[in-house]
Amino acid sequence: MYEEFYGLTQKPFSIQPDPDYIYWGRAHSLAYAMLEYGVMNHAGFTVITGEIGCGKTTLIRHLLNRLDQEYTVGLVSNIQDGNLLEWVLSAFGQPYEGKSHVALHDSLQQFLIEQYSAGRRTILIVDEAQNLGPKLLEQLRLLSNINADSDQLLQLILVGQPELKDLLQAPELVQFAQRVASDFHLVPLTKEDVQEYIAHRLEVAGRHEPLYTDVACERIFEASRGIPRIINVLCDTCLVYGFAQMSDQIDSTIVDEVIEDKKEHGVFAVKKEVPPVAPVSSSARVEISNDDDEPALVIRDKELARLLLQKLQG
Repeated sequence: MYEEFYGLTQKPFSIQPDPDYIYWGRAHSLAYAMLEYGVMNHAGFTVITGEIGCGKTTLIRHLLNRLDQEYTVGLVSNIQDGNLLEWVLSAFGQPYEGKSHVALHDSLQQFLIEQYSAGRRTILIVDEAQNLGPKLLEQLRLLSNINADSDQLLQLILVGQPELKDLLQAPELVQFAQRVASDFHLVPLTKEDVQEYIAHRLEVAGRHEPLYTDVACERIFEASRGIPRIINVLCDTCLVYGFAQMSDQIDSTIVDEVIEDKKEHGVFAVKKEVPPVAPVSSSARVEISNDDDEPALVIRDKELARLLLQKLQG
């Protein structure tokens, strides 16, 4: 609805993972470098973690777009229960119903050997891997033991929230952690990144002139904590508000209005401002001494001192 008004060819702030919109800041560049390193060097395990909405899935989509026909890739998300082997075979489009555990393992092994014989590398990507738990993670580690001489037949990429990082540091998963050859924790964007991120997405969508003021970008950073998905939600809503007001630019007034409405009516909470600390007054001074007659607590705020004295005397 606002695209033509703001000179855009498409919506710049969709929350859908779109590799065309990746902002290659330092964190995302390093995260993708570690992903690519793990794939190209045939790492047994590669692990990418990060907060919800930081762009992990978008990086995976970019990786998939760049892999050539040499690779066979299976993608599975949010495994929480059931037979792990069934999930894995399903990810590669292999039959799994009505088979015993031994038959499932044999089917997977035969599939991996066939891919290897055909000169193909097999990669399993597990998204939302923080939901696996120690038991399923250990089963994944055992699957990585399927080898042909010195070559590993199955590479695994685990993508998940920060809980995955904590999980892999547990003592019972030390063998798993030692198999992780490449890993990276994706952090939110910095204040400087947010301004460049917004400009980048607008440019990809067809607008090359500035649209959000510097102060507006700063307010978006404060409210979103630098998380790309929240930035997208706020920026997209700002464009709707700006279009409704026929505003040529998105300034801090519009951003503040959006933030307040999100706090009041939104389904997720944006960061609330920390109330300012009251100034300290030097007009009153109360000292409470310890047994050594040395001041243990000094209060200079007049009103607070009065209330404390009333409490002590009452």
